[in-house]
Amino acid sequence: MYILGISAHYHDSAACLLNGNQIVAAAQEERFTRKKHDPRFPVSAIRYCLKEAGITLKDVEHVTFYEKPFVKFERLLETYISFAPFGITSFWKAMPVWLKEKLFQKTLINRHLNEIDPDWKEQAHKLLFAEHHQSHAASAFFPSPFEEALVLTADGVGEWTTTSVAVGKGSSLEMVKEIRFPHSLGLLYSAFTYYTGFKVNSGEYKVMGLAPYGEPKYVDLILEHLIDLKEDGSFRLNMDYFDYCAGLRMTNTAFDKLFGSGPRQPESELTQKEMDLARSVQEVIEEAMLRLTRSLCKEFNMKNLCMAGGVALNCVANGRILRETPIEQVWIQPAAGDAGGAVGAAFATWHQHLEKERPPQQFDRMQGGYLGPKFANETIKTFLDEQKIPAHYFDTDALFPKLAEELAAEKVIGWMQGRMEFGPRALGGRSIIGDPRSTKMQSVMNLKIKYRESFRPFAPSILAEKVSDYFEIDSASPYMLLVAPVTEEHRIPMTEEQQKLWGIEKLNVPRSSIPAVTHVDYSARIQTVHAETNPRYHQLISAFYELTGCPVIVNTSFNVRGEPIVCTPEDAYRCFMRTEMDVLVLENYVLYKTEQPEWKESTDWKNEFELD
Repeated sequence: MYILGISAHYHDSAACLLNGNQIVAAAQEERFTRKKHDPRFPVSAIRYCLKEAGITLKDVEHVTFYEKPFVKFERLLETYISFAPFGITSFWKAMPVWLKEKLFQKTLINRHLNEIDPDWKEQAHKLLFAEHHQSHAASAFFPSPFEEALVLTADGVGEWTTTSVAVGKGSSLEMVKEIRFPHSLGLLYSAFTYYTGFKVNSGEYKVMGLAPYGEPKYVDLILEHLIDLKEDGSFRLNMDYFDYCAGLRMTNTAFDKLFGSGPRQPESELTQKEMDLARSVQEVIEEAMLRLTRSLCKEFNMKNLCMAGGVALNCVANGRILRETPIEQVWIQPAAGDAGGAVGAAFATWHQHLEKERPPQQFDRMQGGYLGPKFANETIKTFLDEQKIPAHYFDTDALFPKLAEELAAEKVIGWMQGRMEFGPRALGGRSIIGDPRSTKMQSVMNLKIKYRESFRPFAPSILAEKVSDYFEIDSASPYMLLVAPVTEEHRIPMTEEQQKLWGIEKLNVPRSSIPAVTHVDYSARIQTVHAETNPRYHQLISAFYELTGCPVIVNTSFNVRGEPIVCTPEDAYRCFMRTEMDVLVLENYVLYKTEQPEWKESTDWKNEFELD
């Protein structure tokens, strides 16, 4: 039985297709349209999922949308009424879209499905709607490897809920607690994202990356004025300082007055103040998540934790939960944001609506996150021949030692193989890789490859069996959603002179034997690579380890700033030629930049993507 889950119309629209309890395919719409965080109905993603299964829409038993539009509209109306007459401008901007489209979601969905397959027609019995946080919770628990677990979801807001707690046991998932709008950890973090000059729903990870450069100077101010955080992790925000309920900004003039100035202008110079603000809100979010998790462990006496929602992408907080609470095992949905709602909507239909049994769990059902399109060597050869692109074919046995040599020579490699990842992280399917021992690799990748801010850290991909040799963690982290410290033996102590440096001045001080993936606070966002889920990526790192004695490589997503992760060989080649990457690997084909014909474009491609 096929079930199609859909998320759309806010950001990161996506589709997921189940066959029984197995994920056949899942993908975000942005990967096909090349518009980052594309919120539009995921027509291309649905077409891909159906093609992957070899079916048409008539073969799908249920189509489930990830939230309930009428309940969300109720929240918007009640909020505007509560704040009236303030927010009238925002009200008039929002209402036409809702009254024309979003409110009549069933009609809109059926129209799009008929475009995909004219034989669909309107089949009311097949169309279902889950609640937003039910979808998040289902995406976290049902694919997890746990028979029983606490399930914690936190984001900006769904219909009304911003934070929820559920208990998962076998095939059941019971929602037991919630915190409601406007009180939201996700919106608190987004308020600081906005105030520090970054884009909301896109730049939150920049705040997390910026935090270690700052000092927690504003923690007391935040706890005194902005959030009333209780010992059990429950909280309320002081809405006197926020504008997101009915205004067009995240913060207001009272917020500006509290912190001494208006928001930083996007793309302007970063100052120590932004770094200190980032550090402060990061510590507050971490403390809230730690208190919440500890109190839930005590109340429910459970040791496994599943997480989803945008706040679950805060891998620094996740790492602290694993190290500093009674929780023994954590599993986080790799597409924790709204894209993952498509997965949860499908699983909620199978296990909760249809009441199908959940088989005994051994491995998680996200399959390493590799759920997108793949391209065979034959397809790649056709593309290369048609475009007259010079390339070298290597048998698999020869490929990995050759690439290990290129990495050891400090070459930057675009790496495309197997199925594309689902979720925001590149996990070795569509990655840019390099030598972590290089002291110049971080700045080269940021400034000449990704064309992004120099402070942004890179992640290590490490052989799963070697992770404890380099990092203070003994758990798997296949989805790059846990941060842990580098072990003492690999650290390079700072000199007395270096310790006097502040903020961004710390950037170029090597912190470990793998400086390209060690952040300024001696931490790293870890991806453990497993032979079972990504054998070729594991082989590549193994070859590098055999050559150099280092079982780690640099991994960042295969894209430039503002661009979605590449999907096709065409996407990969275009990105390769627009940047200063040295080598491109398309399955078994290796392309060298020095051998490529001159790349010409009629316009400046950097204007093609909105800055994130």
